[in-house]
Amino acid sequence: MLFTRASFVKALATSAVAAAPLERRWGGWGNWNHDGGRPWWTPSSSYLDFGKRFPGADSNAPTCDLSQAVMPTGRGTQNYTCDLTNTTSPPVAVGAKATLFNVSCLAADHPALLAKLPSIALDLPIPSSDGDDSSPAYQDISGHHFFLDATTPCFDLDTTLHQYGTGQFKKANSSAAPTDAMLGTNGQGFGSVTWLKLDAKDAAGQVLQEVYRLNTAGGQPPKTCQGMAAAFEVQYSAEYWIWAQ
Repeated sequence: MLFTRASFVKALATSAVAAAPLERRWGGWGNWNHDGGRPWWTPSSSYLDFGKRFPGADSNAPTCDLSQAVMPTGRGTQNYTCDLTNTTSPPVAVGAKATLFNVSCLAADHPALLAKLPSIALDLPIPSSDGDDSSPAYQDISGHHFFLDATTPCFDLDTTLHQYGTGQFKKANSSAAPTDAMLGTNGQGFGSVTWLKLDAKDAAGQVLQEVYRLNTAGGQPPKTCQGMAAAFEVQYSAEYWIWAQ
């Protein structure tokens, strides 16, 4: 089921205006120190303009009493397995892993650039500096995305720099990526993974409540297992909107 531009964007804007958190960070894309820590997202025309890029269809909007915890760009891999005894069978998705880089301030001040970041990030190497606290990439890490099993995506946004919370999720809705979405790294590949809405598996037991995966770039496997290994990864990037209670 796809996302509706009008109702979905209106609800996103309403939710964001209702509870916009403050974020104080270093001098990177998420830094608000230069202006005294203002709310990272404000009710502006740029917010609504951003929503015009959503494809048309239907999805539940964020719960109205939630606030947006952080908006990261994720960079990592979608993971698959293949039955090598049946090379005509399709690959089976077994999860994903990604590092999440905070772009909240960029999202607020330059929303037109936000949707382009996954495609830009996909053509860059996956940063390997998670443990190097002197690295600019490390300073912008909001957390990590991974799977506990094939159907349980997790987001861990607790790092040494800040603690936004953690959460386990379940798929609530999905939408095919737009037809002009990036095929893969260097423009070569099999397309971009779906856009998603995820809901908390245990809403009462975790801070993070809802996640939207949008503007995906890459990540799709080939249609069959012909010529593939028993387990393989496909590089991807995506924009995430993460909501908390």
